[in-house]
Amino acid sequence: MEQLKKNNIMVLSLGMLLIIAIIISFWMGRYPIYTKELLGILFSKIVPIDHFWTAKVETILFNVRLPRIALACLVGCCLSAAGASYQGVFQNPMAAPDILGASAGAAFGAALAILNYGNSYMITISAFFFSLLTVALVYLISKKAKGKSILGLILSGIMVSSLFAAGTSFIKLVADPNDQLPAITYWLMGSLNGVKNSDFNLVIIPMAIGLVPLLFLRWRMNVLTMGDDEARTMGVNSTRVRLIVIVCATLITAASVSVSGMIGWVGLVIPHLSRKLVGNNYIHLIPTSMLFGAIFLLIVDNVSRNLFTTEIPLGILTAFIGAPFFIYLITRNEEIF
Repeated sequence: MEQLKKNNIMVLSLGMLLIIAIIISFWMGRYPIYTKELLGILFSKIVPIDHFWTAKVETILFNVRLPRIALACLVGCCLSAAGASYQGVFQNPMAAPDILGASAGAAFGAALAILNYGNSYMITISAFFFSLLTVALVYLISKKAKGKSILGLILSGIMVSSLFAAGTSFIKLVADPNDQLPAITYWLMGSLNGVKNSDFNLVIIPMAIGLVPLLFLRWRMNVLTMGDDEARTMGVNSTRVRLIVIVCATLITAASVSVSGMIGWVGLVIPHLSRKLVGNNYIHLIPTSMLFGAIFLLIVDNVSRNLFTTEIPLGILTAFIGAPFFIYLITRNEEIF
């Protein structure tokens, strides 16, 4: 009971910390939007308020700052939730959102759209479609594999990812080195630079469709970690629950990668760090991972757009932070899972 209370306090604390981080994020940048202006603009959409801000500030808020902050939080939330879910389903501490090839498929789809001179909307759609297609192929191949279904899924994911990675490499080989190749390379490094309200509107529905079931299936994920036999004795259809979790985690991964590009380590490191805070109970681990992931990627994005005059791709920063931290985790004299 005491641990339950501590975990509830931790989740509430992370929620408050996320709100503070969001407010501070509006302050940062070439055109800071302070709390008074932010609240005034938002409330003016509900009740009549005399404008004490400029039209330029309002335009920046709704067209630049708000969609970027919202997507940073959502992408971090989704990648962390997907990583935690995969680690539980596969009982593998190294499981990450790209374990079934979602990221490799998205990279191929985005590169293909760039090669055909697609706009940002088409790049996002193509990345999302090929991300889902890749995981569907992985699942179909694993059904034909002999032996354990989980091992078959993981091995199929590795093989199909390699195929799509090879396809992406071929597209880079034939791409225009002056125009298309730099665009593909930059997309693969991950960034939220230039995101628009249309990007938010495009991914918010699949993200919500994936996140909500994961929240409701938290206690069933606990049962899955005990093994299929134990799950059956408790009346849980482990095969069906595992499939639902995989579909939901894949959906939010595909939506995230399609709009942000390749951002690694978030879905691997944040769930492990969340376990240090609330333990292995998925009732608290899933919401903790969601909140922690949103806070982490929002902070990283703030650093990305404010540290230098040239924006640093998010994938570079998350690797610089995530890899040393994971080395620290695996070299400690304790289990990481």
